Amino acid sequence: MTRSRPITFLASAAVIPLAAIAVAACGGGAAATASPPPAQSNSSSAASATVRVANSSLGSILVDSSGRTLYLFKADVGGKSACSGACATAWPPLVVTAKPTAGGGLTASKLGTITRSDGTQQVTYNGHPLYLFVKDAKPGQTTGQGVTAFGAAWFALTPSGDQASTPASSSGSGGGSGGPVY
Repeated sequence: MTRSRPITFLASAAVIPLAAIAVAACGGGAAATASPPPAQSNSSSAASATVRVANSSLGSILVDSSGRTLYLFKADVGGKSACSGACATAWPPLVVTAKPTAGGGLTASKLGTITRSDGTQQVTYNGHPLYLFVKDAKPGQTTGQGVTAFGAAWFALTPSGDQASTPASSSGSGGGSGGPVY
């Protein structure tokens, strides 16, 4: 009988890790629901996005549902995005899985989507694919305005669907020198 005791001990020792694995696989209740969803590429993604108008130092501009400035990329031609890879890391496209919504002050017929090379649906306004800028740390910032990066300039959009003008500086030297190059 001295042999059965070590075997019973070993069998019991094996059950504890298996039980822990089973509990982990089934989820841990509230902790499982609190974990963030898996990250999706470098783009800003939502099931449905609301594009709306906000007042800024540039005047009335387009923002996403969180108040982050939306930009157009002058290298985009014919409604197609020319921004991918490192460009899309710095300038995440606004992508959706459902139809985007036009907030007050926008022309709903100007809001649409295009299919990106990776198959995602990017929101457009007046034919311009829409992007965010990673250096806009909080809603209302427009640090990407007039920046030249990845071969062309970036501009916030107005409710009419055109690029926003860079305001004149307070020193009277005129507006924007094109901003930093990335």
